[in-house]
Amino acid sequence: MLDRDGFRPNVGIVLLNQKNQVFWGKRIRTHSWQFPQGGIDRGETPEQAMIRELHEEVGLQREHVRIVARTRDWLRYEVPDRFIRRDSRGFYKGQKQIWFLLQLVGHDWDLNLRATDHPEFDAWRWNDYWVPLDAVVEFKREVYVTALTELSRFLPRNDHRNRFLRQGVRPTGSESGGDDATEGHTNATPEVSWEPDPQTGNEHA
Repeated sequence: MLDRDGFRPNVGIVLLNQKNQVFWGKRIRTHSWQFPQGGIDRGETPEQAMIRELHEEVGLQREHVRIVARTRDWLRYEVPDRFIRRDSRGFYKGQKQIWFLLQLVGHDWDLNLRATDHPEFDAWRWNDYWVPLDAVVEFKREVYVTALTELSRFLPRNDHRNRFLRQGVRPTGSESGGDDATEGHTNATPEVSWEPDPQTGNEHA
C-alpha cells in the first residue's frame, strides 16, 4: 500500500527498559542493527500496526508495554534503488513512518524473536537512548535522529547526558552515565541476547 508519492506507511518502535535504555535488534544474518518497524496494513491505524509489529518482531503483547508518546507527523526516508526490488522501481520511493515511544512494563524474558515463522532479528541488546548510529543503514539515520529527538522530551525521567548521535561518537567516562551500564558489562559492550538461526539451529557469534 503506497501513497500517491510512492511512500509506504510504516511504524517505528522505540522500546525503553526501566533505565531508559532502548531495544536494539540485529537484522537476521546481517551486521545491521535497528529499531523494530513494519508496514501498516490496509484498514489499520498506526497504533494497531505498532501492536501487531511489536508481537511479530519482538514477541511482546499489548500488556507488556505502556505507550508513552508518538511522533506528531509522518517522518519519511527514501530507499536507494539498489535496495528496491527491480519490479518496484520507479513507483516505490521509501517509507513514511509514525514512531512510538514505549515503556516495557514486563520483563526481559518476555521478549521473543521467534514469535513468528519469519523473524526479523537474530539478536538484541539494550543500549543508551542516544545510541551512536554508525550501525544503522545510512539512509535511515536522519529519520532516527529526528524521531529520537522529538520523542526524547517524553522520556519517563530526565536524561541530562549529551546526545551522541553522530557516527562513531561515543560517551567517555563520566559522560557515559555509569548507572545506565548493563550489569556485568562495560559501557562499550552492551548486553546482547543471541537467537538461533532458524535455518541451521546454530547461534550467531
